[in-house]
Amino acid sequence: MTRELFDRQKPPALLTTAQAAKFLNVHPNTVRNWAETGLLPAYRIGPRRDRRFRREDVESLLTPGNPLPGEF
Repeated sequence: MTRELFDRQKPPALLTTAQAAKFLNVHPNTVRNWAETGLLPAYRIGPRRDRRFRREDVESLLTPGNPLPGEF
């Protein structure tokens, strides 16, 4: 698979904290804080209770009229 084809694919349906942070261009701790405050819904999976985020929920933070916290 060429890099060009890979870059055009959508990210997986469930994102890790690091993937969500990279997508939103914020620090992973920011994503964790948003999950704790309920701004970004998170699902806990596995015995370690790792957070996963639905791609649609992460993308919804980037929609016009829905500023990220701290933006005015």
